[in-house]
Amino acid sequence: MDRSQATPRFPARLGALALRSTPLLRTDVLVVGGGVAGAAAALHAAAQGAEVLVLSKSPLEETNTSWAQGGIAVSLLPGDSTELHTQDTLAVGAGLADESVVRAITSGAKGALQWLESLGTSFDRAEGQLALSREGAHSIARVVHSNGDATGAEMQRALKAAMLQTPNVTLRTNAFVRDLMVVDGNCVGAVVTIDGVELAVEAGAVVMASGGCGQIYRETTNPTGASGDGHALCFRAGAQLADMEFVQFHPTTLYIAGAARSLISEVVRGAGAHLIDRNGTRFMPALHPMAELAPRDVVSRAILDQMVATGDTNVYLDLRPVSGDAHKRFPSISRICSGFDIDIARDPIPVRPGAHYFVGGVVTDEHARTSVQRLYAVGEVASTGLHGANRLASNSLLEGAVMGARAGAHAATTSRSRGDGLPRSMPGPELAENPPRIIQDDLLYSLKSLMWRQVGLKRDAAGLEDARSRIGFWHHYLMRSPLTDRRAWELANMLTVAALVTESSLRREESRGTHFRNDHTTRDDRNWRRRILLQRTQEGTIGVALGPLTLAGDPR
Repeated sequence: MDRSQATPRFPARLGALALRSTPLLRTDVLVVGGGVAGAAAALHAAAQGAEVLVLSKSPLEETNTSWAQGGIAVSLLPGDSTELHTQDTLAVGAGLADESVVRAITSGAKGALQWLESLGTSFDRAEGQLALSREGAHSIARVVHSNGDATGAEMQRALKAAMLQTPNVTLRTNAFVRDLMVVDGNCVGAVVTIDGVELAVEAGAVVMASGGCGQIYRETTNPTGASGDGHALCFRAGAQLADMEFVQFHPTTLYIAGAARSLISEVVRGAGAHLIDRNGTRFMPALHPMAELAPRDVVSRAILDQMVATGDTNVYLDLRPVSGDAHKRFPSISRICSGFDIDIARDPIPVRPGAHYFVGGVVTDEHARTSVQRLYAVGEVASTGLHGANRLASNSLLEGAVMGARAGAHAATTSRSRGDGLPRSMPGPELAENPPRIIQDDLLYSLKSLMWRQVGLKRDAAGLEDARSRIGFWHHYLMRSPLTDRRAWELANMLTVAALVTESSLRREESRGTHFRNDHTTRDDRNWRRRILLQRTQEGTIGVALGPLTLAGDPR
């Protein structure tokens, strides 16, 4: 097969379904993912009387929510307002954020915060008031946090406890969703494995809250489970996706050879930490008026350029300018760094960018409905229009809480009128008579390295076209082989998401937000102030269309 001529075909399912030999579960609302978005959806659906099944492939302590360090953005100070929060979000969105969506979500911030507190989430306080931090591109301190730099873990603790205490919510971990089942345009359930046992789940509504895709990159802050399963599941099911070229790279990831990549929160730079190179030179003030608090895409590319200029594998984050006890202010970061004999109050931390957050995703309306009936998407897997071309720090936990609540309430209502249920059987992909032998670990490493080199912080047409060809070829021969376990399904999902990111990156011939093209270095509002929409065609290929800036209303 000539890979240069290959057109990848994405099947509707990764495996077959035979209902007569598959145990069946029934629920009103199926929620895929247990982070803040999934938990909010589950709890609000349950509050409407729905029976809810929450499936998480990993322990809830390993969700992206649980790993979040910064906090949740809420306008609380006298000099702050929802309007100012809205304007900061729009500015970072680089002309592609949907203003009506931004206003709706920022307006829901205080209510989301109160709801989280009502569940027992403990936020840091100073002199009786909520303590607020400032992060990059925020014009004022408005980030509410817990335990200094462990906000996500505290939120996840409270949300998990609430789900376990809610009688009509059933939570199962070690549960992998292989395929969504769509009949006559309606999502009627899924095929899943729970503790290694394959089951069919029939549901009146499905809420996808599966998180991000950082693991398609060699360098990432994401947990190992962030393999883009929800993006791929929804794409195969026929849902519309948007803005997949916009991948946010966090500027400061701990970088030591052989060490697990750990996020060094933006709160540290907000507290006054400086970025320096191997020579001790601080370089950000000369590049942006906000210096280290410039938008993340600006800081990430500046770090990359400084690494190249100095011939180093990283730069350094210097906490010596931070006032107070750095160990007490940032206990999680202190603990991680101490394992490598780094005293954060004295020793600069070696850092470099890592894939952090997927801005694009499954297109939704104001109720989190997708273009497939009865299928919802919330959190990082969704594209609501809030983030535009880049995400404002600490807006993601906010979006998950606000949109998760809306999705859960609406899904509960939708589930009361069921369709015809699951089909008795559905075919899987066509296999080769002589399937190729595949070393999955080798293919995975090749994919992650390719994405980092050619679809990472800086891109160009030649590199993107080569990446598209290679990914299509790899996907082709993987899909000709039997996929029988979670590792194989994850790899198929990662190749699918990588293909979508590459396709969108190639189509957008400008630089905007997190998307930077070496061959189109300027922002082009005249031709590209629009969204790139992707959808699986009947033939299984990637269909591409240009959409308007505002995708408000029912995406169907």
